[in-house]
Amino acid sequence: MFKPAIAMIEGSKAAFAAIRANAMRSALTCLGIIIGVAAVVTVVAVMQGFTKQINDQLADMSPDVTNIKPYTTPEQEMIGRRAVLTYQDFELIKNKVEGFETITAMMMAWRFSGAAEYQGESHNARVMGTEANYQKAYRIFPEKGRFIRQQDDEKRRRVAFIGPSVIEKLKLPDNPVGEFIKLGGEWFQIIGVAEEQGSFLGFDQDDYINIPISTMQLLEGNEARPFLQIMFRLEEGVDEKKTTELMRRLLRQQHKLKPGEHDDFEFETAEKARESIDKFTGSATAITAGIVGISLIVGGIGVMNIMLVSVTERTRIIGTLKALGATPGFIMLQFLVEAVVLSLFGGVIGLIIGYGCAASIAAMIPAMPSAYIPGWAVMLSFGFTSAIGVIFGLAPAIKAARLNPIDALRYE
Repeated sequence: MFKPAIAMIEGSKAAFAAIRANAMRSALTCLGIIIGVAAVVTVVAVMQGFTKQINDQLADMSPDVTNIKPYTTPEQEMIGRRAVLTYQDFELIKNKVEGFETITAMMMAWRFSGAAEYQGESHNARVMGTEANYQKAYRIFPEKGRFIRQQDDEKRRRVAFIGPSVIEKLKLPDNPVGEFIKLGGEWFQIIGVAEEQGSFLGFDQDDYINIPISTMQLLEGNEARPFLQIMFRLEEGVDEKKTTELMRRLLRQQHKLKPGEHDDFEFETAEKARESIDKFTGSATAITAGIVGISLIVGGIGVMNIMLVSVTERTRIIGTLKALGATPGFIMLQFLVEAVVLSLFGGVIGLIIGYGCAASIAAMIPAMPSAYIPGWAVMLSFGFTSAIGVIFGLAPAIKAARLNPIDALRYE
């Protein structure tokens, strides 16, 4: 009596023997699977590389800080309205809500959207109005000089704290502390340079200039409506849900929003941003991988065709096995195992080629992140190719199992 384990061992031996004896035919048989797996793995490796890079960098960007930003509904945008947060909103939350480890605000104003200037050089850097607590919220450390202090904000001093990229863009001295640059038509003295942070998805995180938020307000004018957002980190043990709900009620009252009206602000965390990015890249990966994965079906048809040929070629052998007592189940299992081995062989080759293609793309394009294949993608590749072997090897296996032993022995 033949056992399944014996059938699997013999089927595996037969499969490897067939691959060795017909190397070219086996390679052509697996070509569709190789191409399909390679394409899927390339897409997954590139997209997961992006996701991993984003998550790694978001993990370093104060993931415990919550931002309150203006939110304008599509309906309001269509009629030209724009939601804003004001410095009075910031002061209201700061004075009425407890439990903050730190709370700060950041402002960007139209007047400072133009170029920064230094001795004939100009550069469009991001100019942000901040206060002393901004350093604590985002853990910004000066490499040279110092950050903006509370006294700078209280006295509306015209001082600037710059990112290291600004030194290169404006051709400033290696140590620019004490130098003067022009922003929005006004002169500001550089008081410090930040440590380098690098780029994030091709976005230069070091290309910015911070000035006191009170100075930006003064120079922008009271009639202007600059972009302002509030950032805070709660103390350990503070109920985040209750605290954010209190802030929400205060802002709705301040903005005179009626019951049923949508909030004209939103709370955003790094974790929320990471979840959105994961959702987007996951959907993009699934859709793209699904499209290129159609070639795996073509590969499965190739496996089925070659297995049907194999059944025909080995008709007399099947008849001999049945005459010696092999059951239809044994014959069917043997051919199924052979189909799975062929499919897995194509899957392994496709996995290696796919990773090589993804690594080559990452190496050729400077902005591309390193290729990354998560464990689930490897397991899915092998699982899917095994399924292809079973599904498309089933018809040939059933045909082999149903052969009449006498007719098979007579076959020439």
